Amino acid sequence: MSLRFRPLLVGAVAATGLLVASCSTKPPAQVAAPAPTPTTTVVRLEPTPAPTPVPPRVVEDTLPSSVDEINRRGYLKDAFFAFDKYAIEPAQRDALSGDATWLRAHPTVRAKIEGHCDERGTAAYNMALGERRATAAREYLASLGVDASRLQTISYGKERPFATAHDESAWAQNRRAHFVVTAR
Repeated sequence: MSLRFRPLLVGAVAATGLLVASCSTKPPAQVAAPAPTPTTTVVRLEPTPAPTPVPPRVVEDTLPSSVDEINRRGYLKDAFFAFDKYAIEPAQRDALSGDATWLRAHPTVRAKIEGHCDERGTAAYNMALGERRATAAREYLASLGVDASRLQTISYGKERPFATAHDESAWAQNRRAHFVVTAR
């Protein structure tokens, strides 16, 4: 081949290559984007506090005007004690908590806490034990936000039993701190 046709041949080969490339039915290869890297999102859930139960509020005006009627309706519940004990047991805290809620809702009400015992033991011992029971109830109510100056205490020992039978069932009913509303 002569040198004179050589540039022509190179040009023809290049043109043919371009023509073949442009007429191809195959789409050009696309470079795939890198796959997204999975990320872990940490969501920290704070414990949702349990809703605080809102005790029903008794409006002062709905209370009977008579102290005797208030006592008959039994708004305040007694707290009961184990034999020869004056500590407030966990089972009795609910009753006293309800009493505290009611007393806080009625800030003008005054009450007397009577300490009672069962018939076992001497009169002097039971008078002292009854006083400790009444005082323990008053102190527990004060710890729940009730003004202690609204609460007076008295002991009746074994002199005023609620239940008159002579068995454990009756004695359990007599070991108590009994509430009496004294002023509205």
